[in-house]
Amino acid sequence: MEALERLRELCLAMPEATERPSHGEPTWFVRDKKVFVMFANQHHDDRVGLWCAAPPGVQESLVEEDPEHFFRPPYVGHRGWLGVYLDVENVDWEHLEDLVEGAYRQIAPKSLIAKLDSTEL
Repeated sequence: MEALERLRELCLAMPEATERPSHGEPTWFVRDKKVFVMFANQHHDDRVGLWCAAPPGVQESLVEEDPEHFFRPPYVGHRGWLGVYLDVENVDWEHLEDLVEGAYRQIAPKSLIAKLDSTEL
């Protein structure tokens, strides 16, 4: 589960991010309250991936551009969340890092976003 470990590292690097199981899967929360990323190990199909919050329009454009790597996840896809397959040979971890940070920014309060911005200098 190298993908899970790499994802865990990215998520827990965010200020005040926590991890706990939700719906049987590792899930990352802002201040242990609001989900920003959820691991999906064959959760509703035979694929391994993640579901994450995304800014408006991102899900639609990425799924349309590259359906081999991106999908509209069940339950939260209608709210713009993005699904990313992790069981493909060429996961772009740099892009994934940006997506995780973007997910965090969608959910975190302004004070934590400011904290994130101050650590990026």
